[in-house]
Amino acid sequence: MAVTIKSPREIELMRKAGEILAATHEELRKALKPGMSTLDIDRLGEKIIRSYGCIPSFKNYNGYPASICVSINDEVVHGIPNRHVILKEGDIVSLDAGVIYQGYHSDAARTWAIGEVTPEAKQLMEVTKQSFFEGIKFAKPGYHLNDISTAIQSYAESFGYGVVRDLVGHGIGTHLHEDPEVPNFSRKRKGILLRPGMTLAIEPMINAGGPEVVWMDDDWTVVTEDGSLSAHYENTVLITEGEPEILTLYKGDAE
Repeated sequence: MAVTIKSPREIELMRKAGEILAATHEELRKALKPGMSTLDIDRLGEKIIRSYGCIPSFKNYNGYPASICVSINDEVVHGIPNRHVILKEGDIVSLDAGVIYQGYHSDAARTWAIGEVTPEAKQLMEVTKQSFFEGIKFAKPGYHLNDISTAIQSYAESFGYGVVRDLVGHGIGTHLHEDPEVPNFSRKRKGILLRPGMTLAIEPMINAGGPEVVWMDDDWTVVTEDGSLSAHYENTVLITEGEPEILTLYKGDAE
């Protein structure tokens, strides 16, 4: 699959998909509290997405059984919602979700604190989010994909954190995962030259400890190998003639 350049009409549809997903994340943020099960989060997220007349991108995607990936503490991504897994004070929880609006996908992730968390957890969440914004300084025509990746890695590693290598971001459009892959770490090759109309899901996954991860027996949930905390921050980004446009950013959730 080649890297697709979106038409103005396609961009409008993706913009709408992004707005709906941003609103969904905001509603979930407001609802999070100790005592909630991860299944409660998934059911609420699916209800919100469908209330906009949209389809959850993740539901049954390659067999994934839920609409919202809910990953707690040392879980990096793809945690499967479960009524027996209960949020508690001091947890950090990563919510990853996607929306299909008139055939076009948006994809975004956020990591939130449940009540009061440790200073270490708070810093990890802040650095992970900021590493995304460091990366998109290079999400402009004339730069190469690896410029984004290098900036994310450099920022996160300057705090001594581990940048996950086994999972990467991706292009997005009529498919949830399109070309190109968008690593959060530098590669030897420059990668594609960025052009207006490209849409990328850029998603730093940063561990407080080492970068190594393992897959659990459910074949979905990815955890840090050393048991350290992990945070995830993702947006769907449009390359324009000038500054990048973040399609999944809720108003008030700016840098």
